[in-house]
Amino acid sequence: MNIIDIIVFLIFTVGTIVFGYLFGRKKQSSDEFTRGNGKVPGWIVGLSIFASFCSSISFLGYCSSAFMGNWNAFVFTLSILPAGLLAMWYFVPFYRSLGSISAYSYFEKRFGRWARLYASVFYLFTQICRSGAILFLLAVPMNVLMGWNIPIVVTITGLGIVLYSQKGGLKSVIWTEALQGAILVGGALICLIVLYWGMPEGPEQAIKICLEHNKFSLGSFDGSLVESTFWVCLIYGMFTNLNNFAIDQSYTQRYCAAPSLKEARKSAFWGSLLTLPVNFILFLIGSGLFAFYYINPGDLPEGIKSDFVFPYFIIHEMPVGLVGLLIASIFCAGMSTVATSVTSSGTIILTDFYSHMFPNSSDERKVTVLRVASVAIGILGIGVALCFLLVDNALDAWWALSSICSGGVLGMFLLAYLCPKAKKNHVVPGVIVGVASLILIALQTKLTDWWDIPQFVHINLSIVISTLLIFLIGFLLVQLLNRRNEKQI
Repeated sequence: MNIIDIIVFLIFTVGTIVFGYLFGRKKQSSDEFTRGNGKVPGWIVGLSIFASFCSSISFLGYCSSAFMGNWNAFVFTLSILPAGLLAMWYFVPFYRSLGSISAYSYFEKRFGRWARLYASVFYLFTQICRSGAILFLLAVPMNVLMGWNIPIVVTITGLGIVLYSQKGGLKSVIWTEALQGAILVGGALICLIVLYWGMPEGPEQAIKICLEHNKFSLGSFDGSLVESTFWVCLIYGMFTNLNNFAIDQSYTQRYCAAPSLKEARKSAFWGSLLTLPVNFILFLIGSGLFAFYYINPGDLPEGIKSDFVFPYFIIHEMPVGLVGLLIASIFCAGMSTVATSVTSSGTIILTDFYSHMFPNSSDERKVTVLRVASVAIGILGIGVALCFLLVDNALDAWWALSSICSGGVLGMFLLAYLCPKAKKNHVVPGVIVGVASLILIALQTKLTDWWDIPQFVHINLSIVISTLLIFLIGFLLVQLLNRRNEKQI
């Protein structure tokens, strides 16, 4: 890697860490740490939401998916804007009026403390796995570019992110994410232009090759629930993105960081809208990589993993200076999302666990707990990242993990939100069945081997099935038990 690229890379990555760290120079209250005192401009919050969506999972994972297959994964992106619009009109005002920074305090009010803990635990599992996937994909380009050891890069990067996120809190994370999001967009646009206009016959050649090999396909439209068809990916995206905007602490917490309801709604809208064109660019890059190496097959090392192709192209084909910028873009994309996971998880540990056990703690002690919890989540994420060395495709592995770790909590929220009469005895049976379905789907590979039966459902649909089971069972119990009570009266 050229010295100029190293300098560019360090300026952007170290600069953003320092930028975030500076927000923590003065003494903070727990309110400022968890919601920035509710004074962050809506457009900045929107940029941070967008940056969370476009992590290194997107930057490398989507390019990898388009290079290796087609645009099936882009179907997931199509469901983001509808979820953002629902959030803008319904969820943003709901959480701003809730009276608690914790998204899961609502479950305690409706169903009891067990429900709040259930949702909180699954959220923490999801964020730890998410941080691990992102940290791993941050280390991949440095391994390709410099030959650096992936575990060492994961550890150093993870600790750097923890440093500024636990120091400055949510305000630091939001402003740093906005800056990192801008870097990501700039890097993606530059790479797209260099890749397509660098083809011997121009962009038309790349598009023609991709069309001939069906690289722009959105997937099969048949009714299979086992393969990643258009419908499977769309349904998975609808439930996952609704889960993000409706009950994900890292999103609901940012709704409360804006100074007004109007600004908060603006943040949900722009945060979801910006992901469409940026993800479109990332998929174009992945398809362009296929076209480039189709006409230059000898330039790509035999047996290279798909997650490594984009970094390999950057180091060998991009001009000096742009290499450092693009690698910085990947780093910034990942750092923003990990920082969000770390900060929001620390908030949940404080509000849903610590404050319940020690309700009379001083505000200074709460800030200490927030920082210690953030460090702990960051370290666990580093551990998970090392486990990703064992998988072939990080995007597929992350989607499966996120689906399983959802816990069907969205179903519990929809039951509480849409059925005012629902109580604890209505939701518990559904949760038991929903968790059982998650375990069954997670183990289906083993079960199909043991019993010599075909796979019965795609693992990404576990979030869909568990959510529907919890909601529908609870809804039916509400109707049946209420009718029985009315008859007895």
